[in-house]
Amino acid sequence: MNDFTSSFWGYFIAAVSLGGIFYCAYILATQMKFKLKKGEKAQVTGHVWDGDLEEYNNPLPGWWVGMFIATIVFALAYLFLYPGLVAFGNAKGWSSAGQYKAEIVKADQQTDALYAKFMAMPIPEVAKSPEATQMGKHLFQTYCVQCHGADGRGAKGFPNLTDSDWLYGGTPADIEHTIKIGRHGQMPAFGAVFGEEKVRDVANYVMKLSGNAAYNNVRAERGANTYAQVCVACHGTDGKGNQALGAPNLTDKVWLYGGSEATIVETITNGRNNVMPAWQDFLGNGKIHLLSAYVYGLSHEKK
Repeated sequence: MNDFTSSFWGYFIAAVSLGGIFYCAYILATQMKFKLKKGEKAQVTGHVWDGDLEEYNNPLPGWWVGMFIATIVFALAYLFLYPGLVAFGNAKGWSSAGQYKAEIVKADQQTDALYAKFMAMPIPEVAKSPEATQMGKHLFQTYCVQCHGADGRGAKGFPNLTDSDWLYGGTPADIEHTIKIGRHGQMPAFGAVFGEEKVRDVANYVMKLSGNAAYNNVRAERGANTYAQVCVACHGTDGKGNQALGAPNLTDKVWLYGGSEATIVETITNGRNNVMPAWQDFLGNGKIHLLSAYVYGLSHEKK
């Protein structure tokens, strides 16, 4: 199997590879025809360097010919056994992807016993184990720091994993479920529906819900009506959100993208689209269990 979209390139590579080897064999064969008769001395070819360094037309040394032939045989055998001919496959059925999968299986077999020990334990108990915490930390630093940061405190658009605020729930089962299947959080864009003024009104009402004293009271009162008609479906009448939908709590001071009027207006106008990838197929249950315990431990004091 190859990654080329056209079979032409597979045949092209095969032709170039075999053509190069056969040409080398041809050159070797033609040069081996020259031999000196007994008692005959080699003649100079006429090539002279530095005034007195001349090239003699000696036959090829036997050891050199032997190495050249061995190289040609090795090249043909390698192309037959491994995917050098691309379009024609190879006798061993070898591929770099297949070797990688085999190495992963072997590595998993070596670590299965270790993971099995922790898989039999509840996540809160695993989170208390120094050994499991260290393993989970290594996993986190490999797969999670790019978005959530080395300390797990996240960044704009990426949740802080060290506090008690959770979009989809912070129970051990919720965390494990999130890592396994991923999440897709979507906030619809209401700019075209509401218009600029109504968007600012709703933004000020949201600021009021969160206790931000910088809100405009007149706008907030107008925004309350729009909120009750549209936003309540996801965020609830009290603004505390809905973890089943991933709708954030608007009454606290925890913001995924920022809580200023300008940022809230931007969110309502353009919406948000945030994706947490699924890791089930890539990491497997054992690693996810350890990683879930580590994330759980970031926001829960170990006692």
